[in-house]
Amino acid sequence: QVQLVESGGGSVQAGGSLRLSCAASGYQYSNYCMGWFRQAAGKPRDWVSSITVRGDTYYADAVQGRFTVSQDNANKMLYLQMNNLKTEDSAVYYCAARKFPRCSGVYSPDDFAIWGQGTRVTVSS
Repeated sequence: QVQLVESGGGSVQAGGSLRLSCAASGYQYSNYCMGWFRQAAGKPRDWVSSITVRGDTYYADAVQGRFTVSQDNANKMLYLQMNNLKTEDSAVYYCAARKFPRCSGVYSPDDFAIWGQGTRVTVSS
C-alpha cells in the first residue's frame, strides 16, 4: 500500500526553526518527484517545494532562502528544514509524490497523486 506519513510539526515562535519529515513506503520512491505543500485555514493548498530523484530542488518565492528540502533515497525519507519561520508560514504541511520524475514547472496539487495526512505548523509572534 502506497503511503506517506509526515511528522515534525509543532508550535514555534517567529524566527524559530522546525524540520518536517515524510516517510514513504509501498512504491518505487526513486521514480517520483517529491513535493511539499501547505494549506492555511480557509485558503487553497499551495506548493512549497519539490525535489527530484537526483536532487534538483525548487522553492516557492515565499520560502526561498529560508526552507531547504532534502531526501534520503535509500530510506525513502523526505525532509523540509524550515528556518526563520514567520507567522504566515502557519499551515498544515503535506508531503506529496508525483508519479513522474520531473518536478520543474509542476506546482499544482492536481499533479501529485499520493499525499500524506499532513502535519500542523503554528508560528506565533
